[in-house]
Amino acid sequence: MSLCTTAQSLPKTGRPAAWLVTTLLLIMLLPALPMTAAAQSFSGMGDLPRAQQAAPIPDTLEPPSPVDWRTGTHGPVPGTLGRDTGIAPFGAHLFKGGFRGTRAAGLSPDYRILPGDQITLRAWGAVEIDRVLPVDAQGNIFIPYVGPVQVQGLPHGQLDGRVRSAVRSVFTDNVEVYTNLQGIQPVALFVTGHVVNPGRYAGSPHDSLLYFLDQAAGIDQDTGSYRRVRLIRDGETIALADLYDFLLTGSIPRPQFKDGDTLVVERRGPVVTVAGDVARPHRFELEPDTLTGQSVLDLAQHTPDASHVLVRGVRAQGPFSAYLSLEEFRRTPLNNGDEILFSADERPDTIVVQVEGSYMGPSRFAVPKDARLRELLDSIAVDPRLTDVTAVSIRRLSVAERQRQSLEDSLRRLETTYLGASSATPEEATIRAREAELIQGFVARARQVQPTGRMVVASEDRIADIRLQDGDIITIPERSDSLLISGEVLIPQAMVYVPGQSLRDYIDRAGGFSQHADRKHILVVRQNGEVRAADQVALRPGDEILVLPEVPTKNLQLAATLTQILYQIAIATKVVVDL
Repeated sequence: MSLCTTAQSLPKTGRPAAWLVTTLLLIMLLPALPMTAAAQSFSGMGDLPRAQQAAPIPDTLEPPSPVDWRTGTHGPVPGTLGRDTGIAPFGAHLFKGGFRGTRAAGLSPDYRILPGDQITLRAWGAVEIDRVLPVDAQGNIFIPYVGPVQVQGLPHGQLDGRVRSAVRSVFTDNVEVYTNLQGIQPVALFVTGHVVNPGRYAGSPHDSLLYFLDQAAGIDQDTGSYRRVRLIRDGETIALADLYDFLLTGSIPRPQFKDGDTLVVERRGPVVTVAGDVARPHRFELEPDTLTGQSVLDLAQHTPDASHVLVRGVRAQGPFSAYLSLEEFRRTPLNNGDEILFSADERPDTIVVQVEGSYMGPSRFAVPKDARLRELLDSIAVDPRLTDVTAVSIRRLSVAERQRQSLEDSLRRLETTYLGASSATPEEATIRAREAELIQGFVARARQVQPTGRMVVASEDRIADIRLQDGDIITIPERSDSLLISGEVLIPQAMVYVPGQSLRDYIDRAGGFSQHADRKHILVVRQNGEVRAADQVALRPGDEILVLPEVPTKNLQLAATLTQILYQIAIATKVVVDL
């Protein structure tokens, strides 16, 4: 039976209570793709069947965490029913786009001519005319030798044809006509209702209604509707705009405004708050006749792995909560004020691990979540002449995080202990000032290192059969003929391993110790990740020699603390941090 089929399905349980649901972890399910099995396995490590190759994944995977209702960010999830969630309404960003700073570059062909507009007329040939003609109160322009021509209400795109026909009705031969609408009457609209700054705002008849709303500082986020914006003229509604249509499809009414029109933002309709595994948390306004989960799914963009929805709110019988699958949520009726949390709650039966180093075959494997290291290694082909099968190691995210936290705790204790100490004499104050400068520089550099999370799983004759975790990176090193020497030597370098040479021989080949070297503290890092004191081991190919720096202080306690942290950094990162 294949590794990928040995894991048993999780038993189905009842839906968790609401107070437990809010603490659920969001787990990413990574699909697996078929792969070709390795040709040759590690010797003596079992008869594991072929593993399966996974689709490419990032080199690092960070575990998700619950979502904070108030901010829409990951973190603890407090109960917030009836409180201000702090999540912006869908569409609130509209009025940060600078509509007030942009005006239409030219007239639309659909613009309808009004009294007061200015029309340029040029005619040549049988008659010469070059005039700017105003549209009078009766909606006419007066053309010399022709007379009045009605143009009020005429679309801008039809103006040239109307004037040409009028001129040619008098001058039938050898006449050319050109017209241009060069000046239009500005309009002033009343913008009122649930906007931030109701008032009377000027613009042109063909400006977008967003331009006028933006002049009023946008829609009130707490009370205004983004779905019902009404244009009223002479007591009648001539246009109704749903800004959700503009946000989602780019569709928006384009009425031609008249002086004295009123733009009214109506009161906000029913609202639900959506957070969790969604592209962006928002408060969505729903139509009263479409208060169902389907409406939320149409508006909110949840992540592909979202599988369940937590609904919390108030019903006639009191507080209400339900934990539903996506299909169940689709048919669920909602109420104004409901809070909706999408979550990825399908537990995967597989994990994905990565392999690097000297081996043959794929680099990523999808295996059962209870798979063990030696089982996987048995399915990986290696060339024993090139691969050091006794030096396998694992880099693990959880270990790297613990190393980082442990280092941070050590650095914080160092700062607390020595930076806040008082001085009894001026001389002691001077010494402490120098020590503080040393500590601050060291801490700044130490906080920049990134622990590798490497685990030692192989010894001379065996490999620990530990359970694998999602995101593990298994290193199978190549056999090496060299040593690497770094840290406080004059010429850090890699050099050929020579049997029988001592540690001092290699240091001499690297130019000897630097003036800052601590000759008593030298570490040897094995290919399997093991770190040992140099005086306790015999060198072998693939080792890395780390010469630590000497702590430049006569404070024995401080020197011991810094040396301990230097060891900690070297073990976690294989890096020597200068003091």
